Amino acid sequence: MAFSLSDEHRAIRQAVREFGENEIVPVAREHDEQKKYPEAIRKKAAQFDFVAPNIPLEYGGAGMDKLSSVLVTEELWRADPGIGSAVGSAGFGTDMIIEFGSEWMKEEWLPKIAAGESASASAISEPAHGSNVAGIETRAEKDGDEYILNGNKMWITNGTVADVAVVMAKTDPDAGHRGITAFLVPTDVDGLTADKIDNKLGIRASDLAELRLSDVRISEENVIGEVNEGFYQLMEFFASGRTNVAAQAVGAGQGALDAALDYAGEREQFGKPISEFQAISHKLAEMATNVEAARSLVYRAATAVEEGDQDLASRFSSMAKLFASERSVEVADEAIQVHGGAGYVSDHPVERYYRDARITKIYEGTSEIQKTIIAKQLL
Repeated sequence: MAFSLSDEHRAIRQAVREFGENEIVPVAREHDEQKKYPEAIRKKAAQFDFVAPNIPLEYGGAGMDKLSSVLVTEELWRADPGIGSAVGSAGFGTDMIIEFGSEWMKEEWLPKIAAGESASASAISEPAHGSNVAGIETRAEKDGDEYILNGNKMWITNGTVADVAVVMAKTDPDAGHRGITAFLVPTDVDGLTADKIDNKLGIRASDLAELRLSDVRISEENVIGEVNEGFYQLMEFFASGRTNVAAQAVGAGQGALDAALDYAGEREQFGKPISEFQAISHKLAEMATNVEAARSLVYRAATAVEEGDQDLASRFSSMAKLFASERSVEVADEAIQVHGGAGYVSDHPVERYYRDARITKIYEGTSEIQKTIIAKQLL
């Protein structure tokens, strides 16, 4: 399976890297400490097609392939995971709209999201249901030509900043995963409230909230795809989502490695840079190897997703998500060790990379879930 970068891919990577260095790195610490959502940066990133790069050209997007989108994600997170998450997640749910949405949904929302004028959210998880999507309790009851939605959604990225959300709800409560439907819900409808969650360990610049739906009325025209087919529609994007998170982990790991390399070259002990000591140089070598191995697996997963091979995409995306997230946390931990005491305070970015990288082992399916998926495919 080939996953080498083309000249276009390399140009995209360089463009995002320059954007990150110029626009994100200088303000990363400020946004983290103030837990400030980077709306201005998101809008500027949209000017360079870095927001929802998956949106097709005809709807104002960049129409990037999966590997290109992965490169954008990786470089945004390399600059800063918190701001990178905010920019990279601004199009959450657009895959569902593109693939299954009605034409009016695409024309109304995709150009706004691609332009940075609006952000979207994907509301799946609930207080008692994370990985078990089939167990969601949010209900959607038919009432004439409308649906009435009731329930709570938890850990929703962009929950307080999104203008529209893709909400998964049970339209046939007794049918398990066969009774779930996707709805396009503008966030300004009556009955929808968002409670911000800001006591996070990491990615503090990214918005997170709990959504409460109380008798929210939505036209039947707002059904995305087919009634009771939401779970199957969602399954088509599992591999893509895991690959995105794996790319996030690679970016965070690379950012931590970069910081460690810079510090090791500048910090002197016993009359020479600490990078010249074997204990440090070997540590750096192992960190770099782990990041590069994770990157290769992520690019392979992205290629499988792009080629549409569902079996390979499922396998490699889970492997990439598992390996990259685990190694990213380890690399960030070692980066702190290279810094010594200086790495334990916010004067240097490595403590932030460490906190931020940790989420990649949890969302889009925990490491334990990924191991289960991989094992089932092997046995």
